[in-house]
Amino acid sequence: MAIRIITDSAADITENRRPDLTILPMTVSFGEAEFHDGVDLTHRQFYERLIESDTLPVTSQISPTRFEEAFGAAVDAGETVVAITISSKLSGTWQSAMLAAQNFAGKVYVVDSLNATVGEMILVERAFELADQGFSAQEIAGTLEKERKDIRLVALLDTLEYLKRGGRIPSSVALVGGLLSIKPVVGVVDGEVAMLGKARGSRNGNNLLVQEIEKTAGIDFARPYRLGYTGLDDTLLQKYIEDSRALWEAHTDSLPISTVGGTIGTHVGPGAFVVAFFCKS
Repeated sequence: MAIRIITDSAADITENRRPDLTILPMTVSFGEAEFHDGVDLTHRQFYERLIESDTLPVTSQISPTRFEEAFGAAVDAGETVVAITISSKLSGTWQSAMLAAQNFAGKVYVVDSLNATVGEMILVERAFELADQGFSAQEIAGTLEKERKDIRLVALLDTLEYLKRGGRIPSSVALVGGLLSIKPVVGVVDGEVAMLGKARGSRNGNNLLVQEIEKTAGIDFARPYRLGYTGLDDTLLQKYIEDSRALWEAHTDSLPISTVGGTIGTHVGPGAFVVAFFCKS
């Protein structure tokens, strides 16, 4: 039976090259202006608006009705579904998918990625690897739920300003951090965003990010991996890639790079970059 993978736009897949992939858009609102992420608001347009806006945008979860429509269309077409969502600890989207799946027992399997942006993306890519190997939808979902614990996502932020504007840190902390050029390193831990460390200056930030990666059992280059960046250009990411060459140059000739959209970009602002990979078991 044919398998369809369904995910949300928080996975930041901007080019859908698979006919068996459906991406459901999150809603991004700038004041009264409402957009569908990746449909009528590109990542570049999002950051142009974010930089110009005095208030932070708001992202909204996908409704159970929208999932039910997507599940129904796939099942009616003779497909079984694996739905992969943004972490249930970051959005109610997973709960919406679970509610919708109740009407499709044995046909739809929902997987909580416990991640977001490129961390969620590589789980989607892993799902396609398994599908192409002949795994059933149920087998794919079960394997993803086991392997998601191997995913590591770490990011270096360029500024504390957007964490301040979102109320996640006090203004005094952001002010001191800006004066001292503090670069926070954050990660996704058990489905939630956590502070992993702070460095003074970009070079020390890059070093701290490399150290966080080196704390793992090592990058599993046999499974998907990806880098991403926020903002309008990838200058800071390219500097990191050069500084961290020892981590990857013996394993691959190139590193896949994506842009990070509004779901995470709202909170970290432009100038951040992120690394996501499966660590060796």
